[in-house]
Amino acid sequence: MSGGLKTAFRRFDAAGPLAVMLTGKCFCGAVHYAVPDEFLYAMNCHCSNCRRTTGSAFKPFAGIARAKLTVARGRDKLMVFGDEGANDTHCRVCGSLLYSVVRDGAFVHVALGTLVDAPSIRPTMHIFVGSKAPWFTITDDLPQYEGHAAE
Repeated sequence: MSGGLKTAFRRFDAAGPLAVMLTGKCFCGAVHYAVPDEFLYAMNCHCSNCRRTTGSAFKPFAGIARAKLTVARGRDKLMVFGDEGANDTHCRVCGSLLYSVVRDGAFVHVALGTLVDAPSIRPTMHIFVGSKAPWFTITDDLPQYEGHAAE
């Protein structure tokens, strides 16, 4: 689809401009969210759980503090697999994976495919390639890690 409406917006306060806000939504549009373009990291995860929850070869995601993501519409339409500290959050109408809560609830991994607006960050590595789909070949030059990236 081309010619889409740009929905990112810049916030302001008394001190001046704040981060650009990005919008995201599920496939059916029942759930919308907003998140500042302040992601700390972005990766492509090839673990079996991410492959299953996305139905794809890997999950491209970007990480940010949980408190920075706001569900703007459809909070009652969320379906959570897991608990408060670690879960995958989907739209319960269409099933889209919107984000995963990680690190004991402190961060969210936003599924990049659900963003309406383009973030400034891009994935910088592939993680859990030790369990990647055997039918998928990674063709870029990003670093690859068998499990979690070295810290």
